[in-house]
Amino acid sequence: MAKIAPTNKNILVVAGDPSGDLHAANLIKALRAKDPEISVTAIGGVRMQEVSTHFIYNLVSVGAVGFSEPFKHFFLWLKLIKLIRRYMEEKRPACVIAVDFYGFNHQVLGLAAHRNIPAFYYISPQVWASRAGRAAKIAKLTREIFVIFPFEEALYKKAKGNATFVGHPLLDLMPEPEIKVAPPENGAWNIGILPGSRKSEISRHLPLFIKAFYRVKEEHPHARGYLFAVPEFPDENIVPALESVEKYWSKDIEIVREKDYKQRARLDFAFTCSGTATLENALLGVPMAVAYRMPKFTYAIAKRIVKTPYISLVNILLKKPAVKELIQEKATVDNLAREAFALINDPARMRAARKELTGLRDMLGSHGAAERAAQRILTYLS
Repeated sequence: MAKIAPTNKNILVVAGDPSGDLHAANLIKALRAKDPEISVTAIGGVRMQEVSTHFIYNLVSVGAVGFSEPFKHFFLWLKLIKLIRRYMEEKRPACVIAVDFYGFNHQVLGLAAHRNIPAFYYISPQVWASRAGRAAKIAKLTREIFVIFPFEEALYKKAKGNATFVGHPLLDLMPEPEIKVAPPENGAWNIGILPGSRKSEISRHLPLFIKAFYRVKEEHPHARGYLFAVPEFPDENIVPALESVEKYWSKDIEIVREKDYKQRARLDFAFTCSGTATLENALLGVPMAVAYRMPKFTYAIAKRIVKTPYISLVNILLKKPAVKELIQEKATVDNLAREAFALINDPARMRAARKELTGLRDMLGSHGAAERAAQRILTYLS
């Protein structure tokens, strides 16, 4: 692909899920800090909207994930693709930056390639977990791929891609883990409830996690629950699910929305939906039980194509079952509560778990992932 010098400083950035929205927003801030003349047009979520020059659509709020759910939004996706095509032809952006969300972004990259608009991938999809053939497609459509796990660099280079390991962006957001050497007084455990960041995940996991929390509270009456919610879903989308599980939930469970992870760092244990939250917990030294339920159709397909023996990033990186994974029919209240008790009732095991989890920090590079990616993009544009 011949290099064509950019004719402007307008950049298109596209993300489609909450974690991608968060990291894309930080990349945009890094780009604009290094070059205030840059204009950013974005498709993503509320975090990107706050820092972009122009915002097209909140794709994150759609919550399309898995194998069947994107089909429900086919006509919306078709409309957005047409909008992006027209935007590229009329505005001729200096480059396109895709952030994760392969299902939609590979189409965006294709539109850019056909118009000789250079493209970059920041936080590439987890092609090593399933559908490894996507690595070659991404390699063909991008100038450079900025990867956040050290082993991804070799994977993309094998597919003849230009990949650079920039470190994991979570390292710039995570506070240092709290040091806890003894159980809390009176059994006042801080229990995290992280049911997911999409509507479908919340509806499947929240009732399970709430019931498991109350199992813990039966044995430890002073325990407190903290439900971590994303900005995309206001309380009115969450409270009905809570009330359907426990009439008096508000006395024991607090809904938390935070940007600095300080409340999360205070947790003693967490019931967690599989996803980025598992890695966040690990970097904060928070032991957890990881659960995931999905539609039967989706699960049947996933079993055939997923190549990794684990679903949580923690276990994948450590290459062993460091945290308990409960999938589909194994994701029950009994199993969740059993894992919580196995840790909070065993101080030595709890300390060992914290130590093992925080050790992941050394595997993920150094601070400044967004800064490094932004500098390489700007070097090309200049």
